[in-house]
Amino acid sequence: MSRIGRMPIAIPAGVTVAVAENNKVTVKGPKGTLERVLPAEMEIKVEGAEVVVNRPNDLKKMKSLHGLTRTLINNMVVGVTTGYEKKLEVNGVGYRAAKSGKKLTLSLGYSHPVEMTDPEGLEAVVEGNIITVKGIDKEKVGQYAAEIRDKRRPEPYKGKGIKYADETIRRKVGKTGKK
Repeated sequence: MSRIGRMPIAIPAGVTVAVAENNKVTVKGPKGTLERVLPAEMEIKVEGAEVVVNRPNDLKKMKSLHGLTRTLINNMVVGVTTGYEKKLEVNGVGYRAAKSGKKLTLSLGYSHPVEMTDPEGLEAVVEGNIITVKGIDKEKVGQYAAEIRDKRRPEPYKGKGIKYADETIRRKVGKTGKK
């Protein structure tokens, strides 16, 4: 049996979980509301102060969907209570990030500044050379952080570019001069 799938999800105080037809799960909490349609084969039940996910049979597809469904619901519950954030670092001479309103402006050594607008429900905060992406939907936070990083990925020789705060860059030795 899926170890993750069979663990019940505790519902904290101030959070409501509703399951409609076709497994449409709505989670309401202090930070906002998230809804998601989950695989119809899974059986999702709210029992008291916890959510339990059961699978119909032991086919490989059902086993994989079991853990996934439970994790997605858990991510929604955590999102509406504490929220998610990802930190990115801008490294490099002349590379900088600035924020005005909902617009994030990145100077990354291109001939033009790169401008990005915060998606709905997300917020990017700039402090010095650190960009923090905050939101309640884990998937959207990760996606927006990846899009920011994509504008100038870290390179292995000098380590310039935008990297995640917890990411380590595999450094390479540059070329040596001929004598």
